[in-house]
Amino acid sequence: MADVARAAGVSQATASKVLNGRGDVAAGTRDHVLRVINEIGYRPTTVQREHLRDRTLVTVLDFVESRYAGTVLQGILVAASAAETELLLRLPPDDSIGTRPEAAYAWLAELRTAGAAGIIELAVSVPDPVLKAANELKLPVVTIDPIDTTDSRVISIGSTNWEGGRSATEHVIGFGHRRIAWIGGPPGSAPSSERFHGYQAALDAAGLAPDRALIHHDEFSVEAGNRHGRALLALPDRPTAVVAGNDEIAIGVLAAAKELGIDVPGELSVTGFDDTPQTEWTTPSLTSVRQPLAGMGRMAVETVLGMADGDRPAFLHLQLATTLSVRGSTGPAPST
Repeated sequence: MADVARAAGVSQATASKVLNGRGDVAAGTRDHVLRVINEIGYRPTTVQREHLRDRTLVTVLDFVESRYAGTVLQGILVAASAAETELLLRLPPDDSIGTRPEAAYAWLAELRTAGAAGIIELAVSVPDPVLKAANELKLPVVTIDPIDTTDSRVISIGSTNWEGGRSATEHVIGFGHRRIAWIGGPPGSAPSSERFHGYQAALDAAGLAPDRALIHHDEFSVEAGNRHGRALLALPDRPTAVVAGNDEIAIGVLAAAKELGIDVPGELSVTGFDDTPQTEWTTPSLTSVRQPLAGMGRMAVETVLGMADGDRPAFLHLQLATTLSVRGSTGPAPST
């Protein structure tokens, strides 16, 4: 392999990608490397082929029942299958591994021995001891929508959350809403924080002062959305719009409005985030910020496999574009 790379004037990682049939190599480069392989008579050994076929990726997540997780996992599965890579699902390790460096090293070493080529962490915390041990073992880690991860050097994949939060808020401002509430995810969630900052930016641009009574943070769940939605809608001067941190929170708010006899969108507009299939099932259908969830999963696989081959991403934090899908849950602010 080193001879092929040297003769072709490319890196060994690029030569490996050509042999493995990876799609992220320019056509001209691929043809040139293949010609060199033919000219020097290089043939991969049986051992190398077995190694490539047995390569495994580990995805760590603590929930699979949500449409968000299911859609991201679908993208991971499709990309892993295309790369002829096995995929294992694991729950996050217990707290001892997150706080004890020796335990973190032992956990990752076991995964490495089992054939893991890299780890994808989906919306979970990645403690510093785990990141340090992964670096020592040369086991690449890529995170999707990380939570409570303090190391800014970790490779993360997400969407343009700030822009999404801003566009959803601007959308309801454009309908004349001025009492606009926010119900977001956990304070430690980077995506939720970015969406909240987009919400604040839209209010600032419109000259609207944020009301702390209208700002709530909790878990990404229907139950949290229902609980906070009921509290907000019981206020004497209740909001006329709610910008939610994800679709499940928004669905909880819609349920709270129905329970309280508040018409959507006549008396209350609601927006979500993720644009999961659930948005089509609500009554009315939910306006939501669409993020390419399956695309985030595919990019995570491509990124971690590239790192396993010796490539380094050009950016530490990769973001895919969001768009606003407007449906029946948003409309003009009530006149009174």
